Amino acid sequence: MANKVKSDIEIASVAEIKPITEVAEAIGLSVEELELFGKYKAKLSYDTIHSLVNKEDGKLVLVTAINPTPAGEGKSTVTVGLGDALAKKRKTMIALREPSLGPTMGVKGGATGGGYAQVIPMEDINLHFTGDFHAITAANNALSAFIDNHMQQGNELRIDQRRIVWKRVVDLNDRALRKVVVGLGGPVQGVPREDGFDITVASEIMAIICLATDLKDLKRRLSAIVIGYNYDREPVTVGEMGYEGALTLLLKEALKPNLVQTLEHTPAIVHGGPFANIAHGCNSISATKTALKLADYVVTEAGFGADLGAEKFLDIKVPALDKAPDCVVIVATIRALKMHGGVAKTELGEENVKALIKGFANLQKHVDTVSQFGLPYVIAINKFITDSDAEVAQLEALCKEYDIPFSLTEVWENGGAGGADLADKVISAVETGKANYTRMYDDADSIEDKLEAIVTKVYGGSGVELSSKAQKQIAEFKKYGWDRYPICMAKTQYSLTDDPTMLGRPTDFVIHIREFIPKLGAGFIVALTGDVMTMPGLPKKPAALNMDVDEKGNAMGLF
Repeated sequence: MANKVKSDIEIASVAEIKPITEVAEAIGLSVEELELFGKYKAKLSYDTIHSLVNKEDGKLVLVTAINPTPAGEGKSTVTVGLGDALAKKRKTMIALREPSLGPTMGVKGGATGGGYAQVIPMEDINLHFTGDFHAITAANNALSAFIDNHMQQGNELRIDQRRIVWKRVVDLNDRALRKVVVGLGGPVQGVPREDGFDITVASEIMAIICLATDLKDLKRRLSAIVIGYNYDREPVTVGEMGYEGALTLLLKEALKPNLVQTLEHTPAIVHGGPFANIAHGCNSISATKTALKLADYVVTEAGFGADLGAEKFLDIKVPALDKAPDCVVIVATIRALKMHGGVAKTELGEENVKALIKGFANLQKHVDTVSQFGLPYVIAINKFITDSDAEVAQLEALCKEYDIPFSLTEVWENGGAGGADLADKVISAVETGKANYTRMYDDADSIEDKLEAIVTKVYGGSGVELSSKAQKQIAEFKKYGWDRYPICMAKTQYSLTDDPTMLGRPTDFVIHIREFIPKLGAGFIVALTGDVMTMPGLPKKPAALNMDVDEKGNAMGLF
């Protein structure tokens, strides 16, 4: 196997795949409890989910990483490989996010794991899957249409078209739509106003789907969405407009979690997909909670590094999930650590122990962050074929020197067998019972104190700088009582700072908050930092250039 370097799609296309009914049977579900999407995909019915409510939760393992680099860390690959390894020892399920077409067609080329640690059918999951993202896109844009129609038909709520914060969305990287003008063409075409598009995974409705516990909670959250402000500068909500019922109707199927399998037939729930550098970066409460009821061990992940995805998982998702991780796995690669140590991407194939030692500081900061949350952890060193023996030995020596538990994993090449040692260390960490979860801040803390806690404790910065607009917004939010919500930092994933070029472990830096966006339906306040954008753009040569389909309908080039 080591000599066969196949693409992910080549591996997945020849894999044995079981009927999803057989996969479900392994976790105690009958065909009557599934809503089938062909032979290999299914949604779990509301009746099934409700029947599990009183079952005891299993153990939860959260997979996060160091700050990602263009070299790739393989966090999803490790998540899947660890799940397959644990499945040989405990009743295990995996809970992942659904991939967005934006990064799939743009840079990543797919997001279902890699090598021999993948969820399948990968081509379906990476493309339209069960239609969840399309439903979310439709609901988001239906709300935009309702807003524009309300203003056209008399504007009873006196919505100020200059202060509408709700944007349209599309699940692609389309920079040309970041800022648009709608309603042109005269009185019958609507009220002209500035608008814009976000990517679907940045939609508040995506976050709501992932944080809602059931249909009733979904409707409540949709009702709380702030779409803009009236001429008196008072917030206007979906509930005041009266459209929460229609939006819930559009989303009722999308709220149901999706069941698939790994290459080794471990059951996997893949559901929801909010961005981690814009939204909260975790799969749905429904997915994670259902998996916890069905399995003894659940392996899930949070987007990007521990400074973004894990922080948001622990400060935003855990209170809604009512279950903290029993162990955290921090994924690191020698390639990425060398980049954090100053090595260019083009030179990563060359041995550079000195850069590895320097870049190790980034890993140490993420270890420090997880420790502050009171959680046990294990480092997963995701091995690449370009890693030299000297580099591997140096990284292992550094982990031992600083008493950091670690495991050298080779799940990309060997699937679950390549994660056996990692699984043993995770089980040991979980079953010693040392988890003592603590949030970074309390809901009662001020917005300023919450920002300060995240920046100083999680990023290692010295403080926060607020724009004049952000300062005015804080005063408004306090007036409305919104300061009680948690903070969702929209920040570059590449650095602990808000400058993507500052790699490694910078110190004495300030995070710049340019503005806030209230996401009351999701239940958090987004803080926009630096120049992070809610609609990404495509690279010069998108991954889509390599994608095709043969005459039999088989996908090619998804990675």
